[in-house]
Amino acid sequence: MSAPVPDLQELLSVATEAAARAARLLVDERPPDLGVAATKSSPTDPVTEMDRASERLVVETVLARRPGDGFFGEEGADRAGTSGVVWVIDPIDGTVNYLYDHPFWAVSVAAEVEGEAVVGVVAAPAVGETFWAVRGGGAHLSSDAGSRPLQVNSGVALDRALVGTGFGYAAERRARQGAVVAQLLPRVRDIRRGGSAAYDLCSLAAGRLDAYYERGVQRWDTAAGALVAREAGAVVGGVRGAAASPELTVAAAPGLFDDLAALLAELGADRD
Repeated sequence: MSAPVPDLQELLSVATEAAARAARLLVDERPPDLGVAATKSSPTDPVTEMDRASERLVVETVLARRPGDGFFGEEGADRAGTSGVVWVIDPIDGTVNYLYDHPFWAVSVAAEVEGEAVVGVVAAPAVGETFWAVRGGGAHLSSDAGSRPLQVNSGVALDRALVGTGFGYAAERRARQGAVVAQLLPRVRDIRRGGSAAYDLCSLAAGRLDAYYERGVQRWDTAAGALVAREAGAVVGGVRGAAASPELTVAAAPGLFDDLAALLAELGADRD
């Protein structure tokens, strides 16, 4: 028998609670000296104890309400579950920003069913914002000013587009990405590099960017943010007809997406 169709509003409630609790933990218990606990892909890619504590808290919060669900998290949460719902977690997206007390980092929590995100919450407590979306229900931003629906900028030509991007940690990849940016920069309005893929995708949804692309982002980086962007009207994909993936993720309003994806393919942005 197939798993029952989940209640998306229940999943949104769980995701919101989990992201909010983790965000509070990361703000309230952030030590003056984080003490990098380990490294991942290179010596400049830190994993902090706070990363791990945040992911544990998200998992604990979800399991308290939905004990049959599965998990896939950046810091090792991996469980199949029995309900058909898998939670994809980035406990701190923008870890280096968090280490440096730069405000653009977020807790990203998405619920997937059959491999597709149906609920996404991106909590950015240092700027007092929470972005959220339910599949088919639009994208929204909640802050002290209240809640409002989100819509990507439309009708923007490539040469007038403000484009967000990010860079990998390995020196060789960064060099290649820098070369791509050098060729792209004269052909767009400008480039922004925020340091958090989840927050960048939500910034696109909020109209603070016109487009976004990045090579090397993982499922946990984009699961929630890509849903927010899509529900705000963005196309999210790759180049040469490919789906969004670690090879390259591109997001923009229709039309601009096609032009940017074609240029990125020409520049070889999906290759090191």
